[in-house]
Amino acid sequence: MSRFMRMFVTLCLVSLSAASSIASAANYTLWINGRTGGGVVGDYGSFSYWGPASTAGGVNKKAVNWDGYNSIASQNDKIRNALDCFCTGTNWCYVATHSAGDLMLGYTLANYGGSSRMKKNAVAGSGGVCSNSDGTAQTGWNIKWVRTASGAAGGTELADAGSWALSEPLVKDLKTSTARAMYNHSSTRSVWFYMYAGAKGTAYSGILPGQDDEVVAYHSTGGVAGSSGGSYCNPSDWFCNDLTMGTAANEGGSAKWGYHSVVFRDDAEAYNHYAAGNWQGIVGVVRNAMVSSAL
Repeated sequence: MSRFMRMFVTLCLVSLSAASSIASAANYTLWINGRTGGGVVGDYGSFSYWGPASTAGGVNKKAVNWDGYNSIASQNDKIRNALDCFCTGTNWCYVATHSAGDLMLGYTLANYGGSSRMKKNAVAGSGGVCSNSDGTAQTGWNIKWVRTASGAAGGTELADAGSWALSEPLVKDLKTSTARAMYNHSSTRSVWFYMYAGAKGTAYSGILPGQDDEVVAYHSTGGVAGSSGGSYCNPSDWFCNDLTMGTAANEGGSAKWGYHSVVFRDDAEAYNHYAAGNWQGIVGVVRNAMVSSAL
C-alpha cells in the first residue's frame, strides 16, 4: 500500500471515529423521586412512583429511584450513579425532582458537583451502575437545568410537628432547620433550579405557614433562603407576604437562594403535592414543562 493510501485510510478511520463519537452524544431526562419512593432502586425504567412509564416525560427519560425512607446522605450514591451514567462525557441531562428529591439533588451538587467523575457509557448494569466510556474524567456533571415540583429543600413543618413517623431517617432530614442547614443551597454549580409551587392545601395542613400543597409550604417550594421557614402566599392573600416570581426578593424583602427561580406559582390553588401514581398534582405541571422543554 502506498504512503498516500495509508494516509487516506488513516484519515478515514479518524473521521469515522469522530462521527461515531458525535453520534453517541445524547440528552437524557432524569426524574428523582421524593419521600416513600416506590420505584425499583437501580432500575432506570421503573416509574411506579410517578405514573405509567409510557407517559411522555422528556427526551430519553430515566427514573432515578432511591428508597425515600433513609437519610439523604445514605441514599445519595444512587443519585451520583445516575448522574455519572447519563450526564458525563458527551451526554447532557435535564433533571426533574419532586419534594425530597429537591433536597437530594441540592445536597448532591453542593457536596459532589465539584468532584472528579469518570465518564460513563450510559448503559446501566446491576444496581444502576454504568461502565467507564473512554477512561477519562471530568469535573462534576453536564446538567442543563432542573425543574422542581414542590421542592422540599427547605424542609416541611409536617416533619417538625411529627406528622410522620419520626423513626424515619428521612423525616429527620426534612425538619426545616435541619434541611436548611444541611448544605449551601446556593451552591448549585451554576445549575438553575426552576421552582413549581403548588397551593391546593387542606384544613389539616394548617400547621404549614402561608400557602401550601398539603405537604410543603411556599417558603420551601419557592426556594426562599434563610435558616427557618416563613409565611408566603399568593398575591390574592392579604394576610402574608407574596411569594414573587423569578429571582426577585419576596414581598417583605426575603431573598431566594442563588440560582433558584420561581416559574410557576399556583395562584388558582389548583395543584396539590401528590403524583397519585398517574403524574398528577404539581408533578403534572412539571411533566408538561419537561415534555415541551427537555428535548
